[in-house]
Amino acid sequence: MLIHQVPMLTCPKMGLFVELLRAAAILLILWHVRGSDFFEEGKSDKEILDNLLVTTRYDKRLRPTVQDADFCCGMRSPSDPRTPGSPRKHLPGGPLRVNVSVLLLSLASPDESSLKYEVEFLLQQQWFDPRLKYSNKSEYEFLNAIHHHNDIWLPDTYFIMHGDFKDPLIPVHFALRIYRNGTVSYLMRRHLILSCQGHLHIFPFDDPQCSFAMESISYEQTAISYVWKNDEDTLRKSPSLTTLNAYLISNHTVTCPVKSSWRVDYDESDPDDETSEDCKCSLCQRRFEEQGNYSCLKVDLIFTRDRAFYFTTVFIPGIILVTSSFITFWLEWNAVPARVMIGVTTMLNFFTTSNSFRGTLPVVSNLTAMNVWDGVCMCFIYASLLEFVCVNYVGRKRPLHNVVYRPGENPVTQGDKNKRETSGPNEIVSCTNCGPNPCTHTANNGCATEVRKKEPPHPIRVAKTIDVIARITFPTAYAVFLIFFFIHYKGFS
Repeated sequence: MLIHQVPMLTCPKMGLFVELLRAAAILLILWHVRGSDFFEEGKSDKEILDNLLVTTRYDKRLRPTVQDADFCCGMRSPSDPRTPGSPRKHLPGGPLRVNVSVLLLSLASPDESSLKYEVEFLLQQQWFDPRLKYSNKSEYEFLNAIHHHNDIWLPDTYFIMHGDFKDPLIPVHFALRIYRNGTVSYLMRRHLILSCQGHLHIFPFDDPQCSFAMESISYEQTAISYVWKNDEDTLRKSPSLTTLNAYLISNHTVTCPVKSSWRVDYDESDPDDETSEDCKCSLCQRRFEEQGNYSCLKVDLIFTRDRAFYFTTVFIPGIILVTSSFITFWLEWNAVPARVMIGVTTMLNFFTTSNSFRGTLPVVSNLTAMNVWDGVCMCFIYASLLEFVCVNYVGRKRPLHNVVYRPGENPVTQGDKNKRETSGPNEIVSCTNCGPNPCTHTANNGCATEVRKKEPPHPIRVAKTIDVIARITFPTAYAVFLIFFFIHYKGFS
């Protein structure tokens, strides 16, 4: 009221003084309102943010200055109270610390043999912007700045070392909050299709490793430094985490090694040395090296195969078919229909089973464990069929001598049993003077003898002997292969 009454005085100099005093009072009031950023109760998020983000006091093109050293180091949450009596550190400058955390929501894979995994997660980034501090009498601790997304400085986080993005299910896939102390929390929902790396030569005993990394596309490490929030070394998982053909066994959150950066081809050898064998630095790579160092965080997801699926689908059926082909060794050598049916049936069934499953396997040029399994099992089934062919061929051969095969006895030479011959001194002969019981002596003992020469084995006996040998060798060799196969390839995983 006093200010409005002063201009009524007649003194012209006094009137000019009052006008200057009024202008100073107005500027003081405006400075007080904007300097303290104090808003009365009832102000909405939009009204407060419209005042905070006016172009005369906030420029989103400028990186926030580093002031709060306690929070910027990545060890505090914006909602945690400050420890009473703790000293407050101020840094005049330095890199802006961006705290990063990842929450897994879902994991999926197209099929068991795929090297692509779909990962859905929430990426949270937090940093301190002193220009966004405010005070009000509201009970809310933060402002919802989702509609001011284009007016606030945000880190230009870029995803590298991944396959492809998948479109979000809903248009709005982020949340943006500003706390009273100037802490900004930026939450994004991402869906990545990762191209993983696995040792396909030991498929399906390999453990694929999927990786993706985050870094700033334009700010160097001296300007922005990414750190894992609370120094976490593993990802957090949502209680409602869903999986589909994805068996995550472990994960790691680390800083990116130098060799993983897409900007530089790390090589310790001298790029100017043309005689160095490791020199692979091209002109384009040198230009990327000159751009500087960038802060980067990396996530490693290690998956495993469902071994029970492969045992029930591939290995156990293969073992059954191979051992079924060994049944022919216990059948009679002349049981042609039964042995042919078992051999041909097991071979056709194995071909059908392996071909139907081989269509879903990853196509690689090197030899895999599945190729070894199919090849060896097929060799055993085919060898058992060849064994039957050999046995049948040998058993049907005509004896070279007039020998009659009697089961359970030695082959006996047919002829005149009363025929006597003179034998050599060391030849084994059958004696006829030993009474009713037959006996054998050497030819020089002086007794009347009937010479019985040693004849070659009968073909039927040879065929049965082959079957007996096959009953032992085939199952033993296959058991040795199974032990070596699972121990060898399991040792690589």
